[in-house]
Amino acid sequence: MAGSSRAGVFRAAVLGKPITHSRSPVLHNAGYKALGLDNWVYSAIECDDVQLPSVVENAGAEFVGFSVTMPGKFAALAFASSVTQRAQLIGSANTLVRDGDGWLADNTDCDGVVGALDELIDADITPEDYALIIGAGGTARPALWALVHKGVRRVVIVNRSDRRAEFSSLVDALGIEVQWVDFSADLAALAEKAVVVVSTVPSAGIADYVDALARTRVLDVIYDPWPTVLVCTAQARGYQAVGGHVMLAHQAYGQFKLFTSHEAPREAMWQALCADLGIDAG
Repeated sequence: MAGSSRAGVFRAAVLGKPITHSRSPVLHNAGYKALGLDNWVYSAIECDDVQLPSVVENAGAEFVGFSVTMPGKFAALAFASSVTQRAQLIGSANTLVRDGDGWLADNTDCDGVVGALDELIDADITPEDYALIIGAGGTARPALWALVHKGVRRVVIVNRSDRRAEFSSLVDALGIEVQWVDFSADLAALAEKAVVVVSTVPSAGIADYVDALARTRVLDVIYDPWPTVLVCTAQARGYQAVGGHVMLAHQAYGQFKLFTSHEAPREAMWQALCADLGIDAG
């Protein structure tokens, strides 16, 4: 933890627009309560990517860190005075931590996807195994990083347009094989042989393809409303499936430690998130 407290209070906040839907305050404040960190407060501040630099620059000394959601993740990376290797590689940041007179940018979305994949992939990955990523937006990049972390070396990305040029530096750095297809491909055949399907797009975007995709283990980044049709279909067929709330929790655990220097009280944070979403905590 860097920075100094004003009047003994430490603050953190999530930045984004819109921001009222964010569950980050629920997670972090539950963590503070569980550890008895009574002088810590976590809030939400609405700002877009243009406003983000000014908001962070003018933050009081009591602000130790910021979580960043869309549309500010690219602006957060550009604003930071120092950047972790993975944030640089992903090309965006969801975390800013006060670092002396500057700000360090990190991307704990990577931890979020890894945490979700840990619930789905518990066996050794072979060189022949591949994963299927649906979509090529902002979440696809940490998903690619996380899959490599889990040992996957081959990935098929399904997207309406071929965006390989935008992903080339990340793919080269990760040293993996990536194939690009559109939604006219035989998605059922691809999904049946995939070790996992990671859907990074809104449910409406894959409504016509759920039957084809729900033929293996599934990570659907959507969690509100929950459960999604993709998750329900996969589970009805006997496949494991998890949602974006698992990702959300795991990315927050890393942020919590970066902000407070304390290990996140995961169970307390998880229970609070599920209660807020009306989801069975399992």
